[in-house]
Amino acid sequence: MTDDTTPPETTAETSRPKPQYLSWAAVGLSVVALGLAAAPYLSGGDFGGKVRAYLVAHPEVLDEVVAARQAKADAGTADQINAAARANPALLAVDARDPAIGPANAKVTVVEFFDFRCPGCKATAPGVLEMIQSHPDVRFVFKDWAIIDRGDPTGPSHYAARAAQAANRQGKYLPVFTALMAEPQLTPASIDQILVENGVDLAQAKAVMASADVSAHLAATDAAALALRLQGTPTFFINGVASTTIEPADVTRQIEAARR
Repeated sequence: MTDDTTPPETTAETSRPKPQYLSWAAVGLSVVALGLAAAPYLSGGDFGGKVRAYLVAHPEVLDEVVAARQAKADAGTADQINAAARANPALLAVDARDPAIGPANAKVTVVEFFDFRCPGCKATAPGVLEMIQSHPDVRFVFKDWAIIDRGDPTGPSHYAARAAQAANRQGKYLPVFTALMAEPQLTPASIDQILVENGVDLAQAKAVMASADVSAHLAATDAAALALRLQGTPTFFINGVASTTIEPADVTRQIEAARR
C-alpha cells in the first residue's frame, strides 16, 4: 500500500486484513532474529553468551520488538491521516447518502471506510455490530470505499457497495451489511440473493444501483479516502481522529474516551 495520493493497485492487498499484519510480523521477526544472531560477531562479543541465552529462554521478546515497531509505524500513518483530516474537515463530513446508525446529534461519531470484500473488514464486522448495539448514543457512519476493484466499476466490490446503497434507501441497510460481510464469495448472484433474503425490492434496488447518483456518491468517497491519504480498509475515525489499529476493542476505548 502507498502513503501518497497515487491510486493504489486494484488488488486485495490494498485492504488491511489482520492476516497481512501477521505475515509482515513474521518477516520482521526473521529480520530481527537474524540481526540479533549476528550481533555478537559484529560487536566482537556476546557478554559471555548472556544475550543469546536470554533470547533462547525468552523468545517472546522478539515478538514484543516486532509489535512495538508495528505500533510505531501505525502511529506514524495515523498522524499523517489526522493531519490531512485537520487540514480539510470536509473530507469526513457525513454525506446525506451515507448509511448511518444512531442519533444525528450524537456526542461521538464513528466513521468507517471499508470494502465488503476486505478480509480485515469482514473480520472486524462482528465487533462493529457489537459496538452499535452497546453504544446506542453513538452515531456510526459507513463510507463504502470499493478499493479492492478500484477502477473497475463492474467489479464485485462496487456491485456490493451499490447494493448496500440501494438497501439503505429501503431502510434495510444493517441486515444487508451484516449479510454481505458474512458472505465469503461475493458475486452479483450472491449479492442479489442477499438483497432478496433481507426484504429488499430487487427491481427498485437495481434501478438505484444503476443510477448516476450512486456512482457520484462512490466516486466522492473514493476521492475523500485518497485526499485523507488512507492506506487501506478498514479505517476508523472517532470524532475525526483516526484509530491507529483496526481492532474493535481499541475503537471502543476511543469511543469511551471521547464520551468523557
